[in-house]
Amino acid sequence: MESINTNKEYQKYVDKKSPNSPIFKDCFNAFWVGGLICVIGQIIYDYFIFRGFPQDLTSTIVSISLIFISAFLTAINVFNKIGKFAGAGSLIPITGFANSIISPAMEYKSEGYVMGVGAKMFTVAGPVLVYGISTSVIVGLVYLLFNTQAIMLV
Repeated sequence: MESINTNKEYQKYVDKKSPNSPIFKDCFNAFWVGGLICVIGQIIYDYFIFRGFPQDLTSTIVSISLIFISAFLTAINVFNKIGKFAGAGSLIPITGFANSIISPAMEYKSEGYVMGVGAKMFTVAGPVLVYGISTSVIVGLVYLLFNTQAIMLV
């Protein structure tokens, strides 16, 4: 019984000391910042389509541009401020993924390029890459097995 009172008292203490999260404000900020990142990607896409680039090349250029922009903003410590303000809105997959690779690399560069940058760069992104590549191989094999046209090509 005493531990229940202690747990309840501790929970009251934590609730009193923890700041309340303004959930609607946080959701609104995530929404508009995530939308702004998408608009920037769309502007880059429209620009290169207007310049006459093919659609598949333009999609690649947009991905590379967003990765570069987020990596650059991470390097100058702006992306972290955007992340604190926008929360999940800044973690649109491609920009968040670039940030998750660059941040540990910058943090551990003092330990050297091999054991610091090289070893720590993929601490967050490594599992994503492993499971993403593994899943794509499995899906490709399943597709090959169940698609008669693909079997005829092999």
